Amino acid sequence: MKKVKVLATRVEKVTAKHQTPWLQHWTLHTIEVLEDKAKRIAQEISKVIGSKPCSSTAGYWYADFKNETRHYIIFRNKVFHIDRKSKEQYETARQYGLSLGIPEYQVDFHRFLL
Repeated sequence: MKKVKVLATRVEKVTAKHQTPWLQHWTLHTIEVLEDKAKRIAQEISKVIGSKPCSSTAGYWYADFKNETRHYIIFRNKVFHIDRKSKEQYETARQYGLSLGIPEYQVDFHRFLL
């Protein structure tokens, strides 16, 4: 987080919908990433994002950021550089997230499709 500018932070109480009973809250940081540094920042995040589930029933984490044309969806050691007009690229990232055990509603990336 030291290499990006945090514009806002929102903390949300966990509900049954989140399917993460081992957590008490979710935190969403709205950040600013310069376009010429986006790929490098995404790779750095992929190296440090949690590599293990938070509980025996938990899935893995992901992070993402986007601009008007590109969407970076970041898992541990895996970054998807999505063209926001590509339904197929979003589907590939969605399937990968599901394979890790991330709840389906959390990988509904198609809502970002242009």
